[in-house]
Amino acid sequence: MLSYDCDATIAYGMGERFDGVNRMDKTTECTIIEQFTHQGENTYFPLPFFFCNDGHGVFVQSDEATTFTLSHGYVEITLPKGDCDIYFLYGTPREIVAQFVAMTGEPVLPPDWAFGPWVSANRWKSQRDVEEQLDKIESSGYPATTLVIEAWSDEATFYLWNGAEYDLKSGGEAFSAADLCFREPWPDPQAMIERMHRMGIRLVLWQIPALKQLEEGEVCAQHDRDDAFALEQGFVVLNADTTPYRIPRQWFIGAHVPDFSVPELCNWWMEKRRYLLEMGVDGFKTDGGEFIHDLSVRFHNGQSGVTMRNRYVADYEEAYTRAIGENRTLFSRAGYLGAQKSPIHWAGDQASSFEEMRAVMGAGLSLGLSGVPFWSFDIGGFAGPLPSAELYLRSTAMAAFVPVMQWHSEPLGGQFGGFDTGLVNDRSPWNIALHAKDESVARVARFYARLRMNLLPELLRQAQISVSTRMPMMRHLVLDDPNDMQAQACHDEFMLGDLLVAPVLHEGATGRDVYLPIGRWFNFLTRETLDGGQTVPVAAGRDEIPVFLRTPGAVVLNLPESLLLGGDVGNSVAQFSMPVVAVSGQPDLDYSDAFGNRATLRGGEIVQANLRVLDVSALRFVEV
Repeated sequence: MLSYDCDATIAYGMGERFDGVNRMDKTTECTIIEQFTHQGENTYFPLPFFFCNDGHGVFVQSDEATTFTLSHGYVEITLPKGDCDIYFLYGTPREIVAQFVAMTGEPVLPPDWAFGPWVSANRWKSQRDVEEQLDKIESSGYPATTLVIEAWSDEATFYLWNGAEYDLKSGGEAFSAADLCFREPWPDPQAMIERMHRMGIRLVLWQIPALKQLEEGEVCAQHDRDDAFALEQGFVVLNADTTPYRIPRQWFIGAHVPDFSVPELCNWWMEKRRYLLEMGVDGFKTDGGEFIHDLSVRFHNGQSGVTMRNRYVADYEEAYTRAIGENRTLFSRAGYLGAQKSPIHWAGDQASSFEEMRAVMGAGLSLGLSGVPFWSFDIGGFAGPLPSAELYLRSTAMAAFVPVMQWHSEPLGGQFGGFDTGLVNDRSPWNIALHAKDESVARVARFYARLRMNLLPELLRQAQISVSTRMPMMRHLVLDDPNDMQAQACHDEFMLGDLLVAPVLHEGATGRDVYLPIGRWFNFLTRETLDGGQTVPVAAGRDEIPVFLRTPGAVVLNLPESLLLGGDVGNSVAQFSMPVVAVSGQPDLDYSDAFGNRATLRGGEIVQANLRVLDVSALRFVEV
């Protein structure tokens, strides 16, 4: 036990926290726990690190569970029973977070395509389903850059396309695409991937770290051979009595768990999936990993479940990161120390409600304050009844400004399958519009997806800055204004570069109060420039979100010739239609990109620029 006096009133960090950004007056355990919706005090992504608004932070370097009890005037830390290192960190919030990141691993930059709009739904179980979505993307003008398929595999090996015919191989051998004769429901995945790439859309496939116990009546001889080989080679997690551990509850009950602490297992596991990369797959959705429910289990690195309950997901994601190479990414739910080296992470499973939207907002801020820069969530929620048009559009507007923008939904047989209504449960704009009987939903959602593409130069710029400075893209106000007491306590706004974003998080609201830190701020909705250091009421209809530009400040945009925000510029991440620097006041700026665009401003004066520089007041929104 470690305890000491503390004068702080607010504490930040401890990973992705759904029960509030401020960790003061709470007891927080840093243990990975899978919780389907309404996470509360549980989290997929704990981190044994916090800092306070008195200028100090603490990092307990251990994979064992650590419990922090923080209250005004006093800190108590229940330390792991095993060896651990305890670090006290001091400085500004930025300095403390950067120190923590430097100690746990430098962040890795995702590929450019990851910063455009993502589309996903668990119910897409066939090539026909995906092609239908590609048709709708084309016909609607929705500028997707990434598509995720979850239900693509045979649901046994999780590396072979469902329906494919093949000659059995030994458990130690890997397949090539030429070894497979593709059949329904995926008759020609190579052609599908090529079509997606022609459309400028990258493909991410779902994964799970389990050697599944097949259901009664389910047969997959290749899976049986793989499972037997893994057992023979010592590639699985073991019980204390050295028998193979099987997942006892929650998800994938009865499955063996691959031991990613074994280098040979990592090589074997990823070799099975190499042909997918050769086909053109651009990344993996590395789901799950919260499978170590018995702390007595044994790993081949000599550790038990006491340490590996948290460490397992890091080993799992690191194995995939090493194998996928450049210009690909992961999309992971769980995480632990060093997760910033294996981007990207998303917030897991939430129900479609405003309460859950508020929880996920805090989770994103908390994870950023814990040194993880690239984060996402499911627009409108993942589970339960479909979101209302209001919730969906409020959530879409917020997602346009977070590090990764994506919609996703639970399986068709989930809590809302639409069997009686004839509707499916996709959180796609066109399906929500159909359900709500309001075609404007699809138009407004497309507006925000196009606005996202307008923001792409700025998003890429901020992603690079995040990596170089070890700061999150989605910044809590305390990182920019550490001595501002109202900024310290503001947990429902965030900064993206010089943009301040204030999502509307309550049902029925026609606006919200926005705290503006000291300075001057340009309001995109009203076109006013306001003094900071105050809270201002901002009207924002269902289709709007309060966004401000710091003065002096700048944002780099990709706009159509009309210069309209929300205007169509396509979905290309390989070029910009018309790069524009929009400025407020007299900022300093050094901008350059991979396409040869550059601008240097000093006090608002152009030192050099080969792209257009204009005052932010000249911008207008496209008519939705």
